[in-house]
Amino acid sequence: MQSFTWNELEVGMELEPLVQPAIEKVQLVKYAGASGDFNPIHTDDETAKKVGLPSVIAHGMLSMGFLAKHAGQIVGTYGFVSRLKVRFSGMVFPGDVLACHAKVTGKDEASRTVDLEVFISRDEGKPLTIGEATLTYY
Repeated sequence: MQSFTWNELEVGMELEPLVQPAIEKVQLVKYAGASGDFNPIHTDDETAKKVGLPSVIAHGMLSMGFLAKHAGQIVGTYGFVSRLKVRFSGMVFPGDVLACHAKVTGKDEASRTVDLEVFISRDEGKPLTIGEATLTYY
């Protein structure tokens, strides 16, 4: 993934998506341990099915982390991600291949910030996690 300088980004630009490898169940178990979120709907198929899910689902914050990674790669060493806000609108399952998308929606010269519309989709389908990010440039 290429990083972009302040001058390279223009309002309306759609940046190359960051495609994550397929979600694996072991990744969800590791994330549960790292995050402290041990809700069994993320790690145990039987429990997930008892509550009406087809299988375990990924933690929403895992998707948010993927968007943070994408925004961080866009700004690279030229600045930092100063804001990230998301809303979860769909479930992520083991085996899903997720694409992180970003579009430049604003640029402020005075604060040297770039605003992004960000979202995650599964196999180029409907957005599963939708949000906004702000990049602050040095």
